[in-house]
Amino acid sequence: MTELAEINGSLSAIGYGLAAIGPGVGVGMVFAAYIKSSARQPASAKMNLPYLFLGMALIEALALFGLAMGFAYT
Repeated sequence: MTELAEINGSLSAIGYGLAAIGPGVGVGMVFAAYIKSSARQPASAKMNLPYLFLGMALIEALALFGLAMGFAYT
């Protein structure tokens, strides 16, 4: 029997693609919360900005951690 298609490579790329969904949703939620809070209280927008960057950095660190694990287990 002949093979019609052969799959080569690692499944870690698919795993990272699925793992990137969480941080993508998380960053969207952080920015949505910041926009809502700025719309309700425009005076506090500059006070909430450090929390925006902190939340974004922590979520992106999780995404990079997932990428590193994808390379570690190949």
